Amino acid sequence: MDDFREKRRRCTKLRVSTDNNDMEKKMHREIEKQRRQEMASLYASLRSLLPLHFIQGKRSTSDQVNEAVNYIKYLQKKIKELSSRKDELVLLSRGSFLDDSKDEMEMMNHVVVRQCLVGVEIVFSSRCCGGQPRLSSVLEVLCENGLCLLNSISSIVDDRLVYTIHAEVSDMTLIDLAKLEERLIRMK
Repeated sequence: MDDFREKRRRCTKLRVSTDNNDMEKKMHREIEKQRRQEMASLYASLRSLLPLHFIQGKRSTSDQVNEAVNYIKYLQKKIKELSSRKDELVLLSRGSFLDDSKDEMEMMNHVVVRQCLVGVEIVFSSRCCGGQPRLSSVLEVLCENGLCLLNSISSIVDDRLVYTIHAEVSDMTLIDLAKLEERLIRMK
């Protein structure tokens, strides 16, 4: 009789243990299912924020995350470029800096180069003092880059000489506006 009770007790323990394991497995499966659904939802949300050219066609989740990283890097680069461009435009509109390095910065050339209907518009500003570039030097750089002068307007604003130049371009694909702008900024 004791043997029978002992066997029964062991079977009950085994059944309870098996039931507990089954419950734990079910809970684990349910938790894992929820996690996968949440991750799928988050990936879909991320995918919806990316421009189409970054996620063309069906791709794996890792490809989509990689493209999201590339897009973020692209945006960071664009923010830096636009911030730099904004600073240059502020400088040109004010004619000088308002910070501690005012004297040093006023000596620099300020240049904005942008595409226009006929080719390129260049706004060039430099300090009105000896040693600064003359219009002839600016025109020489334009000629070296394959630009033909259409017109030029010059004025003096707050002790700075400002040229607005329109130049004709035969083929815009041959002109690197950023390099031209950099060359004009560094010109002495």
